[in-house]
Amino acid sequence: MRKGWHTPLVTTRPATAPTSLAPEALAALRRRTSAVLITSQILGGLGVPIAIALAPVLATEVSGTEALSGLAPTASVIGTALLSMPLAALMTTRGRRPGLVLAYLIGAAGAGLVVLGAVLDSFPLLLLGMAAFGAGSSANLQARFAAADLAAPDHRARAISTVVWATTLGAVLGPNLAAPAGRSFAGTSIPQTAGPFLWAAGIFLLAACVVGTLLRPDPLLTARALLGAGEQPSAGRSLRAGLAAVAASPRARLALVTVAVSHTAMVSIMVMTPVDLGHHGASLDLIGLVISGHIAGMYAFSPVMGWLSDRVGRLPVIGLAAGLLALAALLAGTAGPNHGQTALGLFTLGLGWSAGLVSGSALLTDSVPQQARAAVQGLSDLTMNAAAGIGGAAAGLIVSQAGYGWLNAAGAVLLVPMAALALFTGRVHPAADRRAATGKNLTG
Repeated sequence: MRKGWHTPLVTTRPATAPTSLAPEALAALRRRTSAVLITSQILGGLGVPIAIALAPVLATEVSGTEALSGLAPTASVIGTALLSMPLAALMTTRGRRPGLVLAYLIGAAGAGLVVLGAVLDSFPLLLLGMAAFGAGSSANLQARFAAADLAAPDHRARAISTVVWATTLGAVLGPNLAAPAGRSFAGTSIPQTAGPFLWAAGIFLLAACVVGTLLRPDPLLTARALLGAGEQPSAGRSLRAGLAAVAASPRARLALVTVAVSHTAMVSIMVMTPVDLGHHGASLDLIGLVISGHIAGMYAFSPVMGWLSDRVGRLPVIGLAAGLLALAALLAGTAGPNHGQTALGLFTLGLGWSAGLVSGSALLTDSVPQQARAAVQGLSDLTMNAAAGIGGAAAGLIVSQAGYGWLNAAGAVLLVPMAALALFTGRVHPAADRRAATGKNLTG
């Protein structure tokens, strides 16, 4: 039999968790796992924005007032945050595959509820559907950690960044497909603004099929078995266990702060930029170009951030993230009617987010024991989405009371504790960033 990912195993625990793999078989398994996750990430990255693009419009139509339009995307963010820990607990005990499949299925069901709410003209049902729809975003976020499960420590950030990069296609295409997706239901009882959610449901179901069929053996269970980590079905899966693991590691605390602060600063500034551009006479086409450039900064250059994190170290790239985000706040906050400067600021904001998310996610995975990783990763997604939800809500208040410039100043202030913690951690543990992980590592 030729050698490959299905090379006969020495022993197995469950059928999906090999305890021994030849180096070439492990390398092939990594490639296969990455390909499956990239495929699902492209689908998931398409499913979320194709529907979210028209969510505020749909909310206005169903509620009858623009004042409630922002509640639809907010409900999705809240759903993403609330579902992070239950999905992480499932992954801890059953593996990545069941957790990702369930997340996509919940997202598809949520999309269906949104459409039902639109047809029945029920705003509470629409909001419930949007909260469940947030599970699609949870799956997209957790996929980056699944990519790191089998990666060698010195390639972990690159594995994460590759999956993040795969979101680019869907993130760019999704908003542009929203209108055609809506028109496909013209002449039916389904409002055109709700039509994209049916498309998103189908995309999520396809992503669930891809993961459920092809993500075998499970990367988390396989990594745990290869490292000799015993099965602990009830240990290390709760929010308390995640908090305990983070509290025990200064580097994990830094990683959690980095991901949360980077995401909050990005979301807070990004959501109010179209409003500021509109106040300075920008057309809708120009606003779309600025946001497209921002999305390109977020995803297209993530492999560069992964390469830097692996080659230079996690802490320097966290410092780079803080610098880029601060520069973005300066550029955007002082741009005024200079739309080119605003566009440059938003592009830089995306780059800073990418650097923070990739380096922070890799550092978080490095810094906690294998048994606690899924719980800590779920805690990370819970924290970043909850913080971003608060930041996004506060952003509107800051702009209405003080202006867009002050919002950017507030975003820059958020970076101070992150940068200070990075400097402190680097000085206290100067050699730690040269080791991707401690203890036994996957090699080959």
